[in-house]
Amino acid sequence: MFDSLKKKLQSIKTKFASNIEEAAGAEPALPAAEQPTEPEPTPLTPAPTSQEPEAPEMVRDKPTFFNKVKVLVRDREVLLKEKDIEEPLFELEMVLLESDVALPVTDEIIARMQRDLVGRHKKIGSSIDDLVTSTLRSALCGVLGEGLDLLEYVRESERPVKILFTGVNGTGKTTTVAKVGHYLQENGFSVVIGAGDTFRAGAIEQLRTHADRLGIKVIQHQAGADPSAVLFDAVQYAKAHDIDVVLADTAGRFHNRANLMNQLEKIRRVMKPDLVVYVDEAVAGNDAVIRADEFNRAVGTDAVVLTKADMDRKGGAAISIAHTIGKPILFLGTGQGYEDILPFEPRIVVDELLGDEI
Repeated sequence: MFDSLKKKLQSIKTKFASNIEEAAGAEPALPAAEQPTEPEPTPLTPAPTSQEPEAPEMVRDKPTFFNKVKVLVRDREVLLKEKDIEEPLFELEMVLLESDVALPVTDEIIARMQRDLVGRHKKIGSSIDDLVTSTLRSALCGVLGEGLDLLEYVRESERPVKILFTGVNGTGKTTTVAKVGHYLQENGFSVVIGAGDTFRAGAIEQLRTHADRLGIKVIQHQAGADPSAVLFDAVQYAKAHDIDVVLADTAGRFHNRANLMNQLEKIRRVMKPDLVVYVDEAVAGNDAVIRADEFNRAVGTDAVVLTKADMDRKGGAAISIAHTIGKPILFLGTGQGYEDILPFEPRIVVDELLGDEI
């Protein structure tokens, strides 16, 4: 996952380290007072008159010239200037843009790197690789945010927790609903699914097939029914049967279809969801970022699921969406099986991107 971006970031880290080492320059010269001098001759002293032996003095290691040099090299600092990291910053910018990271998000990452490195004293004696990695990790985590733990959210919320799934056609929204249902079941929560896609041919049957395999109850009406009524009934069923979570599927739609967006707004008013989750494909790159932003503006979004993340070598959508719309990524879809859904933890994803293994 995101293999191309991983490799490119490894190269960028090496470039940053090389430039910082060059900026550090040669080992610092010692002040004249600390330059080595010829040892003075030891004055002759008269032999002791007493017959009793003198008590031996404690022998202390005096700092030598070479020890002083080691200390200075280990602890030396460098004040980085913008020109010192200008070239690797430009290369990082190109890598991010080529990986479909949105321009505003790229600008934010570059700005964070500049703020953390330029004009500040940096210790060079420890690992420069660690310095570069920690700075890049901080910048990436800064744009990704803290994420959202769905299990913790459900535990801390009033039941039933109502989750409404939205998105465009063909992005795997219905399958995602089934995967999330399986994930919640595996973690001890009861689930009911509302078949709110009443317009797409075969949508209800597709959802029922998934639900039957997983042993999840589906609330459905006939094809062409009002989806708001279906989802209202799903919530009522959950309340009557002490179900923990309602997962509401909806028909795929584009933000510029006014009638469909108005219908989605009606669903929100009737169902009163606790979370609105936007679903799109990671491989869509910047298109997914743009669509997520437009959906958020039109009807609101609380979290995002990106499908087909296992097929995405670039990773731009995953890095960009959370920062662009200011909402967390909830899951990454990583395959066709019901278990192929990965809770999105920003720090773990960033550690994987910056790790040594490619």
